Amino acid sequence: MNKVIKYVLIAFSGLLFWTCSVEPQPINYGSDACDFCKMTIVENRWASEIVTAKGRAYKYDAIECMMNYMNRKDISADELALLLVDDYSQPGVLIDAYSATYIISDSIPSPMGAFLSAFSKKEDAELTVANKGGIAFDFDELKIKYKVK
Repeated sequence: MNKVIKYVLIAFSGLLFWTCSVEPQPINYGSDACDFCKMTIVENRWASEIVTAKGRAYKYDAIECMMNYMNRKDISADELALLLVDDYSQPGVLIDAYSATYIISDSIPSPMGAFLSAFSKKEDAELTVANKGGIAFDFDELKIKYKVK
């Protein structure tokens, strides 16, 4: 095979793998727009992100926006690679949505008014419920609430 063609194929393959990397994308608070409601993502305690199997990142200003987006079926379950939510206890830190513990507390208003927050540690969520009221639940229960399959 011609050396030039060989190098072009290697370079193209590298580019293909580079552009399809499946990893979280940083949320630029104050400038990125929510892919569901189109509002600017400002708060670093409630943002969330979906990364597809092809590496496309969808960003949301609230967990409820991500869940509503998933409910609309704009994205199928087999396309999902990562589901991430901000940890309320560690503002700006994205955590795995599947392993997070969620609370709904009228004492903690979220950007879109669902009063929904996520915690990386179940103990932190339970302590917050004990101090501020509300209910705690897991991701499967969250999917039921938002009718996501």
